[in-house]
Amino acid sequence: MRQMVQFTLKSAGYQVVEAVDGADAWEKAGRQQFDLVLTDQNMPRMDGTSLTRKLRETSQYRSTPILILTTESGDDMKKAGREAGATGWLVKPFDSMKLLEVIRMVIR
Repeated sequence: MRQMVQFTLKSAGYQVVEAVDGADAWEKAGRQQFDLVLTDQNMPRMDGTSLTRKLRETSQYRSTPILILTTESGDDMKKAGREAGATGWLVKPFDSMKLLEVIRMVIR
């Protein structure tokens, strides 16, 4: 799934930094500023809402768009994502054109 997302974004001209899990993403976010964070909800070591919450606690990522891409579509999970500070919630499997449309919308 990561490779498919990466291919879609790179093909559209975006630079992509990939993380293997939530903890890896947190470490990378501490070393570099990103214009957008696209995370999965279900990851080892730190899930997407936990990552979102931690990022939002930093001044560096307080207003950065954060999208959660996941198979989870329940209202409780979406609510948890919103409460953590997610900008949006995209359900897998995703349509690459829809993903790019949402990204363009949130990074303006």
